[in-house]
Amino acid sequence: MKRIIDIIGSGVGLLFLLPVMSALIIWIRLDSPGSAFYKQQRVGKDGRLFWLFKFRSITHRAGGPEVTLGHSDNRITAAGIWLRRTKLDELPQLWNVLIGDMSIVGPRPEVPRYVDCYTDEMRRVLSVRPGLTDPASLNAFDEGALLDAADDPEKHYLEVVMPQKVSMQLDYIDKANTFSDLALVASTLFRVFKGG
Repeated sequence: MKRIIDIIGSGVGLLFLLPVMSALIIWIRLDSPGSAFYKQQRVGKDGRLFWLFKFRSITHRAGGPEVTLGHSDNRITAAGIWLRRTKLDELPQLWNVLIGDMSIVGPRPEVPRYVDCYTDEMRRVLSVRPGLTDPASLNAFDEGALLDAADDPEKHYLEVVMPQKVSMQLDYIDKANTFSDLALVASTLFRVFKGG
């Protein structure tokens, strides 16, 4: 049932948002050189690797840490600041949902080298398909600003932020149902339209 909802929801979303996404592609291309899209390898259900798609919000070929900070991160483009604040950089992941890499609601997928730091209990999040939104991502809607305040952002992410996120994700897995998923989608849309 959940997969059917994912297919219908992502398909309708991609069609409905096509004009918005087209405008964003033009803006990103005009704002800075490079592709309008960014892809990054993430860990999905049962540990399977997949390519997660986003609208590019950092400078083309930018190096640096896997975590992205807030406004102090000079890799973020002018368009990227707005895209990240509104979470519209995540729209291309509707394609990930449509093809089955992700679900609309589920634990946010992590990069492989951070998953390598998971404990056995934390790895239980890999038992379900990752999602566009979950309680942890709503709780840390402006994660970049939180990491800005840390002396060592990557260390803070690994030792504080990530364990808290995974704990909330595990709680979601244990309690999730269709109604709680719909409530999470509604809460996410409210946050997006409110602008964070």
